[in-house]
Amino acid sequence: MNPLIEAAQNTRREFLTTAASGLGGIALSSLTGSANAALSSTGELATNPLAPKHSHFPAKAKSCIFIFMAGAPSHLDLFNPRPTLQKLDGQKMPESLLKDMRFAFIQKETARLLGTKRTFKQHGESGMWFSDLLPNIASCADDICMIKTMQTDQFNHHPGQLLMQTGEPKFGLPSMGSWLSYGLGTENQNLPSYVVLTAGRGSSGGATLWQSGYLPSVYAGVRLRSEGEPILNLSNPKGMPVELQRKGLDALAKLNHERFSQVHDPEITSRIANYELAFRMQSAAPELTDLSGESKATLDAYGVDRKDLKVKATRGGGPGQYKTFGRNCLLARRMVERGVRFINIIHASWDHHSGLEEGLAFNAGMADQPIAALIKDLKDRGMLDDTLVVWSGEFGRTPLGENRNGSTKVTGRDHHPKSFCTWMAGGGAKGGLSYGETDEIGWDVAENPVPINDFQATLLHQFGMDHNQLTYPYQGAPMRLTSVARGEAHVIPELLA
Repeated sequence: MNPLIEAAQNTRREFLTTAASGLGGIALSSLTGSANAALSSTGELATNPLAPKHSHFPAKAKSCIFIFMAGAPSHLDLFNPRPTLQKLDGQKMPESLLKDMRFAFIQKETARLLGTKRTFKQHGESGMWFSDLLPNIASCADDICMIKTMQTDQFNHHPGQLLMQTGEPKFGLPSMGSWLSYGLGTENQNLPSYVVLTAGRGSSGGATLWQSGYLPSVYAGVRLRSEGEPILNLSNPKGMPVELQRKGLDALAKLNHERFSQVHDPEITSRIANYELAFRMQSAAPELTDLSGESKATLDAYGVDRKDLKVKATRGGGPGQYKTFGRNCLLARRMVERGVRFINIIHASWDHHSGLEEGLAFNAGMADQPIAALIKDLKDRGMLDDTLVVWSGEFGRTPLGENRNGSTKVTGRDHHPKSFCTWMAGGGAKGGLSYGETDEIGWDVAENPVPINDFQATLLHQFGMDHNQLTYPYQGAPMRLTSVARGEAHVIPELLA
């Protein structure tokens, strides 16, 4: 026998899973709190990585719909009116504020403050501020927890998006959806635990925003197409009977189990789980994306048949974005109904370095109606209480007009990490709350800053997960979403109902 294989078979895990008919393995499962470990009828250790697991403490949320507006929306034109900025429009900023500031494109020497052309009104009993671009979302004001003082230390898109989704501005790390799938599993074994829906031209981060990183690959996000075949190459080739496919999968599973018994590589378990999930999804995914059973009133509310607003500058990805985004929001509700744990709706781009007025009008027109419909639909169905809806970009837009290359024609805003807006609804978030305050021109946080890792710790808390306990051993350290390298993160209790 190969000595390496022989050594592997004599490990502690091999002993525990074989000695005394595997009673040691059962004991180890109990001691380590593994809710998805069990022994097969042959005495081999068999696992379902996506089986439902217990949270650390009682949870408020069961599912998350994270609506990620990649490219960074202008909070100053959507959520955070600054009357002083309006008065100072066109004036130069104090040198003290510009001294150590890094910009992507702004030329500091000739930069001038830029007010907004939007009008703002207060909405709901809470009196939350929204611009005229978001009348439908504004009607949900009392269900929304608005964080006005998010902060990041990244000012370029890809690292900023990675920080928001994975906890650090680095490649190869698990995203939030992967962490929740790893920690809690999923209630629907016929669909992925973590699903990604995209619209627009594609985010700077691409697939790195829904990767599983060093976690087993079964926890990675699965991208579903909103129309046509939900997942390419999911269906069987013509003429291949289901029975033959089942026999092939059984043979593969047997080979993989034999290999797992030798090396105990968790990726082998992920491979088995992914094959089986793909088989079950052949019927579950088409049923999910078939909207024929939805009422006309529901389809109209989400705007799945709307035509795009006609403007010159959209920063988008071609025609049909309004229809796709509306459909994605409706699909997200259907996924929550079916027990999917985490849904990412990603739209790009909100990167309005120029053409701010037309670009924001296009994007806000696309997002406003279906997002409001999603919140109201979840609420009407009694699902908002345990579904956390999140809206965010990776950073904000500067109160300065962008004067790239010294241009005198300023029609946009540059990247701004020092303050921006993120909001939540449902899932135990405190509706009607506006948290934090910026200075008079929206440049920096005046009170209650919210670093991204603190926000992530708070999000995990709503799922009953202690961010310090949700860890995975990697390179000799217990890694977590709230980066061990970026200082201690804290749950923000004021954001919770």
